[in-house]
Amino acid sequence: MPKLFFSPGRLLLANTLFTFSFAASVNPTSSHAQTAAPTFTATATRPDNNALLAPWAGPYGGVPAFDKVEVAQFKPALEAAMAENLKEIEAIASNKQAPNFENTIAALERAGQTLDQVQTVYGVWTGTMSNPEVQLVQREMAPKMAAFSDQITQNEALFRRIEAVYNSPDKQKLTPEQQRLAFVYYNNFVRAGAKLDAKAKTRLSAINQELAGHFTKFSQNVLADETDSVLVLKTPADLGGLSASLREDAAKAAADRKLTAAGVITNTRSSIDPFLTYSDQRKLREKAWRMFYSRGDNGGAHDNNALITQILQLRAERAKLLGYKTHAHLRLDNTMAKTPEKAMALMEEVWKPAVARVKEEVADMQALAKKEGATFKIEPWDYRYYAEKVRKERYDLDQNEVKQYLQLDKMREGMFWVAGELFNFTFSPVTNVPVYHPDVKVWEVKDKTSGKQVGLWYFDPYARPGKRSGAWMNAYRKQERMDGKPVTTIVSNNSNFVKGKDGAPTLISWTDATTLFHEFGHALHGLSSNVTYPTLSGTSVVRDYVEFPSQVLENWLSTPQVLQKFAVHYQTGKPIPQALVDRIEKAATFNQGFETTEFLASALIDMKLHLAGDQKIDPDKFERETLAQLGMPSEIVMRHRTPQFSHVFSSDGYSAGYYSYLWSVVIAADAYGAFTEAGGPYDKAVGKRLTQQIFSVGNTVDPAEAYRSFRGRDPKTEALMRERGFPVTEAKASKPTDKKAPAKKKS
Repeated sequence: MPKLFFSPGRLLLANTLFTFSFAASVNPTSSHAQTAAPTFTATATRPDNNALLAPWAGPYGGVPAFDKVEVAQFKPALEAAMAENLKEIEAIASNKQAPNFENTIAALERAGQTLDQVQTVYGVWTGTMSNPEVQLVQREMAPKMAAFSDQITQNEALFRRIEAVYNSPDKQKLTPEQQRLAFVYYNNFVRAGAKLDAKAKTRLSAINQELAGHFTKFSQNVLADETDSVLVLKTPADLGGLSASLREDAAKAAADRKLTAAGVITNTRSSIDPFLTYSDQRKLREKAWRMFYSRGDNGGAHDNNALITQILQLRAERAKLLGYKTHAHLRLDNTMAKTPEKAMALMEEVWKPAVARVKEEVADMQALAKKEGATFKIEPWDYRYYAEKVRKERYDLDQNEVKQYLQLDKMREGMFWVAGELFNFTFSPVTNVPVYHPDVKVWEVKDKTSGKQVGLWYFDPYARPGKRSGAWMNAYRKQERMDGKPVTTIVSNNSNFVKGKDGAPTLISWTDATTLFHEFGHALHGLSSNVTYPTLSGTSVVRDYVEFPSQVLENWLSTPQVLQKFAVHYQTGKPIPQALVDRIEKAATFNQGFETTEFLASALIDMKLHLAGDQKIDPDKFERETLAQLGMPSEIVMRHRTPQFSHVFSSDGYSAGYYSYLWSVVIAADAYGAFTEAGGPYDKAVGKRLTQQIFSVGNTVDPAEAYRSFRGRDPKTEALMRERGFPVTEAKASKPTDKKAPAKKKS
């Protein structure tokens, strides 16, 4: 998923409102009776010698000065940059000239550049370099940053100017992109409470500040459980079933933590999933499973249940203040789905065939376990283990065999090659820019034909303490060309692979390789951007469309061109055998019941939590009872259990929006069909349309219109249903507000 950093002056308005990446904790027991919210107080003087406040200098249009960052600089830099931005905002709001696009909307686009840069670096540290010192800054600054954002969106004079431009008859004289930008500003300000009365605005700001605190507390609790909890494998026997590479990874993890043990399994998905898949030690599998799926749910200081209750209550109250029935209705009003009812209909239609498939998968696993002499019922900590056994028996496909051909560095080169074929990009490594960690590498991206610089791509691939789990994309700087001054983008991809020992190749699973291509799709969405205004640039599209470009890129991993060139054995260098590729293809729909059900369970719980309105919810009880009502198979758990569901509770980002992976994947499956119906996955004409009409336009065009321009029609659902191996009951084009399809698993 893309992890986007927002400056309330300029970049906040580029995306869905109420998404704060920089939340921090306040008192989690604070009362809803609070009626007054403090405002951000501008710092009178700009601190000297604070590297974070200096304009980005150096090559490539300037780069972040990661080598000069000191944690102590964050607070004064954020405060000074916010103060500077407020002065810019006040100058726009108090302009005596009649409001027009140039002195209001374009002026807002120019404001906040210092804050953009400070928050970008701050976001990198909070997401990948966190420690107690950083977390202390987060806890102090989150409420201030929420208050600052509200001071902008609740500025009545500013909103009157935006509204005047949006409603002006002269708007028709603007370019289509300018008209779209005026709409985005007006719509986002309204959704942020610009039309509320003074009392309601005060309460809204108090809610936003309280939520900001809860979000960071939630994130820090999950991170603490991930960092502090490990499974120690005491003896060589505890490594039973693990491949040589997994044994080496476990031994390295133990050495890194200075533990005398045969190995250590860390509490992240990249470490847990392989252990659950291959370990033949059932009791240890259960321990690993419970450790991972109990994050944020262990009682004590890092338990998230009380925070979730408060977050839900505050979101419900905010939605009512803004005139919406529930938080879900508020969130989906600004999406392709438009209503939670349509999103629910999509998920519920897919739920039944997915669960039915799970029952078939469990029956196969239970039969195999019984044949091996097992007398127990398949439990969640058994699912991956026995699914892998069934896969091997049925398709003669061993994921450990596949993994030997999937070297991280080679897969990265394969992504570059695909980007060259589809997007005409070249990637060249550079060493003349600072990085924030030795593991981070940087590439310059150019247009293959013209040689023109497109941007920079940073890659941070490995897990480490203080780095949040999962995989995501950042936009450090957005592409734009305001005022005749082209600005190239800077993007990054971030993963949590286990680093190979002593320079040995890092081998990844097929699922990990798919996720790698997925996140690179987000990066290519940013790199392909060709718009004028930064608010509309790159991945700044509605939540249930942003995953489409990344989902569609996954398809190129399995193309013969990539596999033959880049899926080469880590020891012999020989390409993956065609016989093995054939077995992978035959097994393509294997285990899709599990993949789809574990995702949908999380998406349905997310939506139902936010459709519950102002009910006071016990998260554990709600999760348990709702899953029972849905008929959740006992052998599976949600991909993201509620107490660790960072997509939903570490910000507002994917709240009532986790379904968006499901929504986007139907578009992606249909879009890939345009290639298969033409000359194949590297068809130049279709690739050009994909670049020009999808990847390059950002939010300058309504997403439904953009897709119709590319495909010539609305998306059809049958391609995705066939991809999943589910029954296809009808073949019709889906309206852009009524799509139905299952989803792929994502981070």
